[in-house]
Amino acid sequence: MASAIENVVFDMGNVLMTFDGRSFSRSFTDTEDDAALLHAALFGRTEWALLDAGAISHDTMRRVAENHLPERLIPNLHACLEGWPHQSRPIDGVCDLVPRLKDAGYGLYLLSNASTSIDRQLAHCPAYPLMDGRVVSGFERMMKPDPAIYLLLCSRYGLAPASCLFIDDNEDNCRGAEAAGMQAFHFTGDAAPLERMLLEA
Repeated sequence: MASAIENVVFDMGNVLMTFDGRSFSRSFTDTEDDAALLHAALFGRTEWALLDAGAISHDTMRRVAENHLPERLIPNLHACLEGWPHQSRPIDGVCDLVPRLKDAGYGLYLLSNASTSIDRQLAHCPAYPLMDGRVVSGFERMMKPDPAIYLLLCSRYGLAPASCLFIDDNEDNCRGAEAAGMQAFHFTGDAAPLERMLLEA
């Protein structure tokens, strides 16, 4: 399979950068109970997916979360909204692999379900400057696993779907890529099998 791959398409959350709403919530609260409340009001709500889909604004997400928190945690919420992207950390195995894929001649792309504030997170992603292009759900108002968003990436950058390997930690998103004609790799935290597929085949 690897011989047909010319382009590698990365998800961001838990592939290039960590995304753990419970951990982020702990960083902005003092107790596990308060962290659980903050997580449930923000990252754990269905509205978070609407934010990633570009269907609601950041102000709306803030108001929704405020309505589901005791008043004493409103300052914690505001601090979390401002600060959680800085709590996201590069996933070293994948970020270390990206420059070697670039040197090997692969096209590199980002395809993420994320809000329009994604650049706050990508600002400290060491792999991002090496990307040749991106599609982000919040700007496009479509989301993985809809095959349309994968095909949008291919159309925008002139890629043949069959030449692309899509990498995601979510199996449904991998199946969406396959429905669009891409190859897919379900990432479970270990970059070694990916390295073998792309650099040692």
